[in-house]
Amino acid sequence: MSTAREQPIFSTRAHVFQIDPATKRNWIPAGKHALTVSYFYDATRNVYRIISIGGAKAIINSTVTPNMTFTKTSQKFGQWADSRANTVYGLGFASEQHLTQFAEKFQEVKEAARLAREKSQDGGELTSPALGLTAHQVPPSPLVSANGPGDEKLFRSQSADVPGPAERERLKKMLSEGSVGEVQWEAEFFALQDSNNKLAGALREANAAAAQWRQQLEAQRAEAERLRQRVAELEAQAAAEAPSVSEKEGPGQSLEQLEALVQTKDQEIQTLKSQTGGPREAVDTTEREETQQKVQDLETRNAELEHQLRATERSLEEARAERERSRAEVGRAAQLLDVRLFELSELREGLARLAEGTP
Repeated sequence: MSTAREQPIFSTRAHVFQIDPATKRNWIPAGKHALTVSYFYDATRNVYRIISIGGAKAIINSTVTPNMTFTKTSQKFGQWADSRANTVYGLGFASEQHLTQFAEKFQEVKEAARLAREKSQDGGELTSPALGLTAHQVPPSPLVSANGPGDEKLFRSQSADVPGPAERERLKKMLSEGSVGEVQWEAEFFALQDSNNKLAGALREANAAAAQWRQQLEAQRAEAERLRQRVAELEAQAAAEAPSVSEKEGPGQSLEQLEALVQTKDQEIQTLKSQTGGPREAVDTTEREETQQKVQDLETRNAELEHQLRATERSLEEARAERERSRAEVGRAAQLLDVRLFELSELREGLARLAEGTP
């Protein structure tokens, strides 16, 4: 394939897919990344082509004819059938704007191809022996979601045949049931969103409570450490205030003087004990007991706070797990809602075509 005599007139980037030739139901991606898709114009033959190159080979080489139709199957995905190549091409765009630009350019190129055919008087329908279809007939059209095609998606075929009255009644009934189903899916979707918002609020409150409990636990631990230090100081002070041993007298004193001195000291000791010793020791003992009781109470409180903190952390983990499950349910509901909305739009288009085809 050579594009030396062709000039690009429009280019964009999209994920390229082709219909599975074996099943005619599943999409086969052309690569993991988006590719450049371009419209080319051959001035020599007055022909328009859509071309996309992946590596060293042409992924798309489709000549645009007046009988082709580009169909938007979702907000970011579109497709068209090429009877000459005996395949269906699909493009997944990054945004709805890119899809709209590509579709508008497809219509412009299609109209230019029609005018070129009329000028060259090369009329008639294009027929592909491999497909056994005329260019006015559209091969099976895949059903895709807004996120692009999937391997497990179902596909619906479109036909130019006009069904009878029984078929029209069946389509009307399906359209009515589809509207009811759409309302139900929307209600379930909003309910899941509300549930997710409530879970997120509860998670934020649990995080705030856990942070507050951690601060209280740190404060209680600091207070317990301070009281332990105070107990140690009081015990050291009590040991230092023990009665000191009297100094020994010199060898020149007599025995009577020593005995008198000993008696005098004993009396002073008894007097001091009666005046200061008893109340002081009682006060220190009471203070130590109160301090020890406070330390025990604080340790009990710390244990309770640690238990509450572990319970809160478990509740927090459960809330996070519940939120993840809710997010997964919301995602599944959104996907199902996309499918239902597409089915409804397809039914409406079918009903509109029936109404136009009815005499």
